[in-house]
Amino acid sequence: MSDHTMPVAEQPYGDLTVRTIAMPADTNANGDIFGGWVMSQMDQAGGIAGVERAQGRVVTIAVDGMTFFRPVKVGDVLCVYTSVDSVGRTSMKIRIEAWARRFRTNVREKVTAATFTFVAIDDEGRPRPVPPPLEAPLRPV
Repeated sequence: MSDHTMPVAEQPYGDLTVRTIAMPADTNANGDIFGGWVMSQMDQAGGIAGVERAQGRVVTIAVDGMTFFRPVKVGDVLCVYTSVDSVGRTSMKIRIEAWARRFRTNVREKVTAATFTFVAIDDEGRPRPVPPPLEAPLRPV
């Protein structure tokens, strides 16, 4: 027996918010999925999490620290996880990770991560206060 322990595989952080399949139309000239497509899926997931937390409309105002670790390939299932990390008066920082479940395998790899900042807005598009959290998260039954 060795004193060394096996490293624990990294796990996604947050709630699974968006899951979609990478298609050939989303590729660049190298055959990899466009980073912009992945970022768009992350923005959509962050918007879903932001709307739930803000209980209304939100807009993206910043993306911090986006790093692409691995490419996404055609046929991979992109899984996007979100976690509201902090809430200010009108804004929220949401940690977002994108993971790929590789085509025809159970292999799952983190492909990118970033912190997105969203601002809650009213019907006229002006910033509004983020209300206190609901007692229970809104989840489908």
